[in-house]
Amino acid sequence: MSRKLYISDCHFFHRALLKSMDHRPFADLDQMHSYMIRQWNAAVGPRDEVYILGDFSYGKGPETMGILDQLRGRLHLIMGNHDRWFRKLDQEHLSRFVWAAPYKEIRDQGRHVILSHYPIFCYNGQYHVGKDGSANVYMLYGHVHDTRDERLVHHFLRQTRQMELLGRNGQIRNLPCQMINTFCMFSDYRPITLSEWIELDARRRKQLDLEMADMEKILHPDGAGQDTDSAGAKPSYRRS
Repeated sequence: MSRKLYISDCHFFHRALLKSMDHRPFADLDQMHSYMIRQWNAAVGPRDEVYILGDFSYGKGPETMGILDQLRGRLHLIMGNHDRWFRKLDQEHLSRFVWAAPYKEIRDQGRHVILSHYPIFCYNGQYHVGKDGSANVYMLYGHVHDTRDERLVHHFLRQTRQMELLGRNGQIRNLPCQMINTFCMFSDYRPITLSEWIELDARRRKQLDLEMADMEKILHPDGAGQDTDSAGAKPSYRRS
């Protein structure tokens, strides 16, 4: 049985990421490529559907084809800002991809999944929940790696989840915001399932919350600057 797996920002052939931004723990590109390919193939079966959320390779068409020849799975590509190599593929390697598009919406085990290289703050179906009241729409993104931009996304997510929403059933609930950064380093360079990303993302964001709380204590030792309005209440957004 095939599975749907997700990953973003592999950046094959991007030498600069060994020394800057990502600071990937490899001596050179050969070592990075060898590890990433091994991790990918250990996680992916031949019939698994792999959704790459952009910036797969920083290399040229021919050298990127050499990477594609070594990877398992049926590939789907969300185009990123560094995916110029895709236009240089020959027909054989183009056939490795079921499709390539800048944006897609798919279904995954009863859940609606938004796929974009770039984070979308107000995504389609964001307010939708299942019969049990839990969120069933997820926005998967890449692009920001593990940078300060990801901290800004996390701050937005935290603020959004604190907002209150009056549902059609008359009950007040918090506004859903299920945005998940599928950056390859978060999963140790392995494409993983949506359920695995949900679990991993929850652990990672809990750690980010602790880091941000510590920073708040340093910046605002008197308690000012917390996520409340001027009256000290949580922000709310009501609609019928």
